[in-house]
Amino acid sequence: MEYTRLGATGLEVSVVCLGCMSFGDPGQGRPWVLDEDAARPIFTAALEAGITFFDTANVYSDGTSEEITGKLLGELAEREDVVVATKVHGRMRPGPNGGGLSRRAIMQELDASLRRLGTDYVDLYQIHRWDPATPIEETMEALHDVVKAGKVRYLGASSMYAWQFAKAQYTADLGGWTRFVSMQDHYNLLYREEEREMLPFCLDQGVGVLPWSPLARGRLTRDWDVSTARSETDEFGRTLYRDEDQRIVESVATVGHRLDRPRAQVALAWLLSKEAVTSPIVGVSRLEHLEDAVAAVDVELSAEDVETLESSYQPHAIAGHA
Repeated sequence: MEYTRLGATGLEVSVVCLGCMSFGDPGQGRPWVLDEDAARPIFTAALEAGITFFDTANVYSDGTSEEITGKLLGELAEREDVVVATKVHGRMRPGPNGGGLSRRAIMQELDASLRRLGTDYVDLYQIHRWDPATPIEETMEALHDVVKAGKVRYLGASSMYAWQFAKAQYTADLGGWTRFVSMQDHYNLLYREEEREMLPFCLDQGVGVLPWSPLARGRLTRDWDVSTARSETDEFGRTLYRDEDQRIVESVATVGHRLDRPRAQVALAWLLSKEAVTSPIVGVSRLEHLEDAVAAVDVELSAEDVETLESSYQPHAIAGHA
C-alpha cells in the first residue's frame, strides 16, 4: 500500500479508502450489504494490506454501517492508526429536523455518529450533499464549532457544483472558520464531468479528491448486460449511466486483456493516475474485490492505454448531486 497527504493537509491516508456502505443490516432495505460477521474478514484483510482510511455515513443502513465500522476497527486496530470518515446531511428520522445541514442537525447527528462509531472524534467529517434550505454561513460556523470542540479533526464535502463548493470555502474564509480539505465526488471512467470545473478547482486550492463509485457501481468490472444483486435493487444507480457507456466498458476489457489484469484493477489504476485524485473510495462485498483494489496501486498504464480508455467518452448530464 502507498500513502499520501489528504490535499494540502498533513494528514496521511492510504491511496485506497475502504468504503463502508457495503456493511450494515441487510434488513434495512439493502439485501446485498454484509452484517458484522461477514464484514470482519474484509476489515481484517484491509488492515493487513495497509489500508488505513475508512469511509462511512450516518445514513448507510440507517446507522448500522457506522456501528459495524466502529466495532470492527475497535477490535482490529488502534484508533490512532486509522483515519475514520463519516458524513451528515441525509434524513435519519421522519418529521422536522430529521436531516439537512442546520446547526441543530450537525450537532445532533455528529454526536449520534460518534456513539455508533464508538469514538471520541471523527478524523474527517463530510457534508454528504449541499443543503439549499440552510444558509451556508450557518453550516460552516457549526462545522467550525465541532472542530474547535475536538469532535472533528478535518472537514470534507461531497457532490455539488463547483460554484457551491467555492462559495462554502469563501464563506469559511470570511468568517474565520475551518475550510473543507476534501471533496468526495462522483468520478470514474463513465462519468468525467468533474474534470470540467471541480477537479481543476480542487487542484488549485489544495483540496484532496476522494471519488465515490470509482467502478461505476461495478459496471466497469463486468459485461454491460450482466446484473448483480445490488444492481437489481439500485434505483439511484440506474440514473447515473446510459447505454452509450457500454463502449467504455468494452475498452476497459480491451486494456485489461492487453495487461493481463482484471477490469477493476484497470479502472482503478486510471483513477489513481489522475493528479487531483487522493484516494478512491472502494466498496467491496467479497475479498477478491479488496484484492483488486490493493493490486491496482501497482498497475501502470501507458499513454496508449489511457487513450483507449478515454477516447469513447461522451458528455453526460450532471448526475449524483441529489
